[in-house]
Amino acid sequence: MENRPNPDDLLARAKAEEANRGKLKIFFGAVAGVGKTYSMLEAARLRKREGIDVVVGYVETHKRAETEALLEGLEILPSKIISYKNVQLREFDIDAALKRKPKIILIDELAHTNAPGSRHPKRWQDIQELLEQGIDVYTTLNVQHCESANDIVAQVTGVVVRETVADTFIEQADEIELIDLPTEELLKRLKEGKVYLGEQAQAATEHFFQPGNLIALRQLALRYTERNVDTKLMSYKKEHAVSKVWNVRDRFLVCISPSPSAMALIRAGKRIALDLGVEWIVAYVESFAELRPEDKSRVSEMLNFAEKLGAQTVTLSGQDVADTLISYARSKNVTKIIIGKPGKPRLRELLLGSLFDKLARKCQEIDLYLLSGDTREQPVKFKPPALAPFSWKNLGYTIGIVILCTLLNLILSTRLSLVNLIMIYLVGLTWVAFRYGRRLSLIASFFNVLFFDFFFVPPYFSFKVADVEYLFTFAVMFGVGFMIAHLTGKLRLQTISMKVRESKTKTLYDLSRELSRSSYPDELFKIALTHIEDFFKCGAVIFVPDKSKKLEVQFGEVTQLALDSNETAVAQWVFEHKKPAGKRTETLPGSSGMYLPFTGAEKTVGVLGVYPTEEKQFVDPEQLHILEMFVNQTALAVEGAQLAATALDAESKIENERLRNLILTTFSSGLAEPLTSISHTASELLNPANIKDEARRDALIGKMRKEVERLNILIAELPQILEAKE
Repeated sequence: MENRPNPDDLLARAKAEEANRGKLKIFFGAVAGVGKTYSMLEAARLRKREGIDVVVGYVETHKRAETEALLEGLEILPSKIISYKNVQLREFDIDAALKRKPKIILIDELAHTNAPGSRHPKRWQDIQELLEQGIDVYTTLNVQHCESANDIVAQVTGVVVRETVADTFIEQADEIELIDLPTEELLKRLKEGKVYLGEQAQAATEHFFQPGNLIALRQLALRYTERNVDTKLMSYKKEHAVSKVWNVRDRFLVCISPSPSAMALIRAGKRIALDLGVEWIVAYVESFAELRPEDKSRVSEMLNFAEKLGAQTVTLSGQDVADTLISYARSKNVTKIIIGKPGKPRLRELLLGSLFDKLARKCQEIDLYLLSGDTREQPVKFKPPALAPFSWKNLGYTIGIVILCTLLNLILSTRLSLVNLIMIYLVGLTWVAFRYGRRLSLIASFFNVLFFDFFFVPPYFSFKVADVEYLFTFAVMFGVGFMIAHLTGKLRLQTISMKVRESKTKTLYDLSRELSRSSYPDELFKIALTHIEDFFKCGAVIFVPDKSKKLEVQFGEVTQLALDSNETAVAQWVFEHKKPAGKRTETLPGSSGMYLPFTGAEKTVGVLGVYPTEEKQFVDPEQLHILEMFVNQTALAVEGAQLAATALDAESKIENERLRNLILTTFSSGLAEPLTSISHTASELLNPANIKDEARRDALIGKMRKEVERLNILIAELPQILEAKE
C-alpha cells in the first residue's frame, strides 16, 4: 500500500494529458552570448530532419553569421510591424502562428516586453496562449530575467533588470536545457564581436561582462537549473510511487521537540546547511499528546526561528513519531535525519522505547545523526502531560454515568454474568474518556471498581472481598480502564486536530471557489477580506494603489482599527519592496498591524493589513503559511482579472479603431461622388449668368437637392452597412 501512487496526482496528470497542452522547452543560460539561440536552432534543425513540422516564430540573430546560417532551410513566419512614436517595431505575430499552427515553434527572448498595441504585454503570455492551443514552444532565457533572481543579480552586478519572467511560469517548463560556457571563452567571444558589436561590446566589457559578475551569474544559473531538475525528480518519484530515497542530492531533516534544548539543534542544523550548501527542513510531529501552553508557545517560537535561519518548516501529525518522520522524509527525498539526544528518563525509554532506536530500525538508506543539545541549557526534567482545567460539573456528569451503569447492572445482574457486567462499566468509561478527557476517565475507572465491589462482589454492600481472586479482577478492571482512558484521550485529541485541519482545508477551498466565480478585482478583494476576517477572527484592511502608486485603504473598517500615517507608511514600504513587514516580522515590528503584499506573477496589486487581537496570534508559522496562501490565491486572481480587463480594453480600442477606419473608408468611397457634384453645382449657381437664366437656375437647384437626398439615404443606411461589414 505504501508504494501506491496518489489517486489525486494520477487524476491531475490525466487531466493535463487530456488538455493537450503544448510542451515548453527553455534554453537557459547565465548571460547573453553563451549560445542559447544557436543551440535552439540546432535542436530545431534536428527535429526538422526527423520529419517534425518546425517553424521559426521570432529569432534575434544579433547579426551573428553562424546563427543566421542556421536559419537557412527553416520556415520563418513574417514579423508583425507595430508603429510606436514614429518608430517601426518588429514583433512576434501570434495570430499568424495560431493560423499556421505548427508542431514546434521557435520564439527567442522569453522575457521580452511587447510593443504597446500588442495582444499581450509580455512575450511569455504569447507563449502561454500557444501552449494552450497544443503547440510546442522552444524559447531562450537568461538567469537575470528570472523574477526570484532579480535582487541577487542587482546586488552582484549593480544592474537592475526590468524585464523579468515569473518563476511560476518557468516552473511549468517541461524541459530546461542549460547552455553553459566558461568565463574565459565567453570573454573571448565578446572581444571577437560574437556577442555584441561596436560600442555596445565595449560598454558590456567595461560594466556587465566583468569576470566576477560572469562567475556569479554562471553559478546562479547552475543552481537554478539544479532546483528545476530536483523538482522534476520529485515529480517523477511521486508519479511512479518511488518510496526509496535516491541519494543524488543532499537534503536533511531536523526533528525538534518542545524541549528548550531543541533550539541548539536548529542552530546546529543551520551550520551544517552552510557547510554542505544544501536545503534543510525543520519538522515537529504532533503525536496527539496534550501540551502545556508554554510548550506550544516554545514550538512556535522555534519554528519561527528556523524560518528566519532559512529552513523550511513543517508541522506533521501522526500517532507514531518515527513512522511519520520516515514517511515524510521519503516523500521529500531527504537523505539525512538529525535528532537530539533523548531527554526522557531511562525507565520510560526502557518501557516505551527511544525515538533514535525506532528511527535506526526503519530509516534504511537514510542516514541518521544524533546531536547533543546545548550544554548551557538546564537538563529537561520529565513533566506529566498537561491536563485541562478541572470541572466540577463534568465530575458530576462522570459520577452520574457510573451510577447509571450501576443501576443498569442491578437490573441485569440476574441474567448476566459478572464479566458482562464489567463490560457495561467499560462502555460508560469509554464515553467518559472521549467526552470529558483522561483525568475524569481515571476517576470513573476508580468509581467503577468501588461500585462493582460494593454491589456485585460477595459479601454484598461491603468493600470487603471474600475471594482473593477478585483483587486480580479489580486490578485488571482498573488497568483496562486506564488503557481505554489513554487511547480514547489520544483519539479525542486526534479528532480535534483533524477537525481543525478540515476547517483550514475547507476555508481555502471555499476561498478558491468564490474567487473563481468573479472577474472583478473589487469583488475579489472583498471575498478575500471576508474569509480572512472570518477565519482568523481579527481586523483586516486591504490597501490598493492609485494611478500614482500611492496606497489607499479601499476595503475594511478603518475607523475601528484607528490607522494612522505610520501604519500607512509601513504598507507603502511593503508595496514597494514586495516583502512582509510590521508586527510579527523582522521589519518595523513595532507596528500595530502585520502587512503582506498581494504579489502576483507580474506585479503587486495591493497590500493586506491584519491586526491580531490575541498576543500569540500569527506566532505559529502554520498560521502564517495559511495567511500567505490566502494572500497568494487572491493576488493571482486579482492580477488575472486586471490582465483580462486590460486585454478587453485593448481589444475594444482595436475594434473602435477598426470601425473608425471602416467608417472613413465607407464615407470616402460613398460620399466622394455626391459631394463633388454638390460642390460643382454650387460653383455654377455662383455664376451670375446662371442666376439670370431661371430655367438653368432651377435645374441646378434640383440637381443639388437630388444629391443631398442621396447623402441622406447613405447616412440612413450606414448602420446596416457597418453591420454587414462586421
